[in-house]
Amino acid sequence: MTICRTRGAGFAALLSLLLPVAASAAEVHVYSFREPKLMEPLFEAFTAKTGIEVKTVFAKDGLIERIVAEGANSPADVLLTNEFGLLTQARDAGITQPAVTPAIEADVPAAYRDPAGHWIGLTRRARVVYASKARVGQAAITYEELADPKWKGKICARSGQHTYNVALVASMIAHHGAADAETWLKGVKENLARKPSGGDRDQVKAIFAGECDLAIGNTYYMGLMSTNAKEPEQKDWAAAVKVLFPNAADRGTHVNLSGAALMKNAPDKDSGQALIAFLASAEAQATYAGANHEYPVKEGVAASDLVQSWGTFKPDPIALEEIAKLRRQASELVDKVGFDNGPSS
Repeated sequence: MTICRTRGAGFAALLSLLLPVAASAAEVHVYSFREPKLMEPLFEAFTAKTGIEVKTVFAKDGLIERIVAEGANSPADVLLTNEFGLLTQARDAGITQPAVTPAIEADVPAAYRDPAGHWIGLTRRARVVYASKARVGQAAITYEELADPKWKGKICARSGQHTYNVALVASMIAHHGAADAETWLKGVKENLARKPSGGDRDQVKAIFAGECDLAIGNTYYMGLMSTNAKEPEQKDWAAAVKVLFPNAADRGTHVNLSGAALMKNAPDKDSGQALIAFLASAEAQATYAGANHEYPVKEGVAASDLVQSWGTFKPDPIALEEIAKLRRQASELVDKVGFDNGPSS
C-alpha cells in the first residue's frame, strides 16, 4: 500500500486508521523441520494470544540450505528443528542471530541454550530402547549391551545416517573414543534382524510383528502411537512394547532437543523473538508435554502422565555442544562399518 504524504491532523487521522489494520496483519514466517500436526496447535495458541499470524513452510530436510540460498531475501524469521544437530548446523552456516530475552533465560536452563543465544532448546526427548513385552524379560539395558551377541538377529533400526542415530553414535564416541565406538557399532550391525529402514514407528511395528525384539527410538513416538485415535493399529503396536532407558544406573540416557533459532535476516525480528519466547513459556511447554509427549525443558513443567509411567528419565549430562562437534566423525563411522547395509550374511 502506498501512503500519500499529508500534513497535520489529516495525517494523524490517516495513521489512526492504518495502525490497527497493520497490527492485526502482523505475521511471523517459520521454516519448520517439525511436523505440522505437532506444531499447529501451538501456532494457533500463539496467534490467539498475540494476534500475530504464523506462516509456515514445513519440510523434512533442506531448509537450512534453502535459507542460505535465499540470503538477505529470505522471508524466514524463525527456524524450528526436530534435532539439536540442525540447530548447530544453522548457527555454523551463519544464518542465525541471538534471540535470548530475559523471559527466555528464565524459562530455558543454560544447558539447553547456545551460550551466545543463537539457538534455544524447546523440548527434550530420550533416545531409548523399545523392547518386546512378551519376549524381553529384563527391565534394564545399556547402549553398550546392544552389541552383545546374545541379541544377534533381534535388533531393528532406522538408517544409521538419520540425524537421531548420528547423534547417538556421536555420544558413544564422546564417552568411549572413536575406536571403541566403531567396535560397538559393528556389534550392533551384526545384531540387526534386517537392513535398517523406516522410521521410529516402523521399528515398533516390527517388534509387534515379531521381526525383532529390540529397537532404538525416541520416547515421544511411543506417546504419539499410544494415543493415536486416527490410526488405532498403532496403539496395538505400542501396547506390545515397553520403554527401557539405557544406562539409567550409570551415566544416563542420551538426550536430544528440538529447538528454535532466530534468523539473521529475519524481516520481523520482534515477532520471531515473541514466538520463540512463547514456545519456551510454561503454557507452550505444558502443551508439548500433554499433546506431543515430550520432556519440557522448563523446570517445574511436568511430563505427561503417560510419559511418567515409563519410568525415571536420567539424562546423560554430556554437553550437547561436544556431541555436535563429533557428528561428522559419527556419520563417517556409520558409513565405514556399512551399518545401513544390514547384518553380514
